[in-house]
Amino acid sequence: MTQRATVEELLSQHGRTHAEEAGIRMANTPMPLYQLLTLCLLFSVRIKADIAVAAAREVYAAGWRTPRAMAASSWQDRVDALGRAHYRRYDEGTATALGESAELVLDRYGGDLRKLRSAAHEDPDRIRELLREVPRIGPVGADIFCRESQEVWPELRPAFDRRALRAAAALGLPRTPEGLGRLVSSEDLPRLAAALVRAELSSPRS
Repeated sequence: MTQRATVEELLSQHGRTHAEEAGIRMANTPMPLYQLLTLCLLFSVRIKADIAVAAAREVYAAGWRTPRAMAASSWQDRVDALGRAHYRRYDEGTATALGESAELVLDRYGGDLRKLRSAAHEDPDRIRELLREVPRIGPVGADIFCRESQEVWPELRPAFDRRALRAAAALGLPRTPEGLGRLVSSEDLPRLAAALVRAELSSPRS
């Protein structure tokens, strides 16, 4: 199988981004960028991907799609929303982190993560550093944010984290972000990154 055929199969089987699964319509506007940050925060603990996505959907359904709405919500309401998604063990700490992260985005960026991008001067490494200053967002959360937002922030392209690169190597695909980026259009970069991560997670070694 050629590399392009392997990529086509990956996209066909696994090429749905986490943002798509959570119902986020990605755009370079404040609301979807904040929704993505919230999703990344929910992924930043040891929990199954489908539960994190379900929790994000509950949070959005409650109306907390902006940092202002999130900050105005009560801690108990956030715990209850996470509980409805079976986001167990981490619900109380995550409810706190959701509130604290909303306050940080409001205080530092006026509720608009495009200002984080500007503060980083559109430098990918600096974007990751600033993301990691958000409560609960660590390297994994920052990687997910960059992987998914490369659709609307071109300076992040091609964004493939170590997990995606391990999967690529195991499948006989290029081992560098640049090499992988040459196999798909820029619009498909987030889908390929997501597909590779799913492939890595489903492998016997994971």
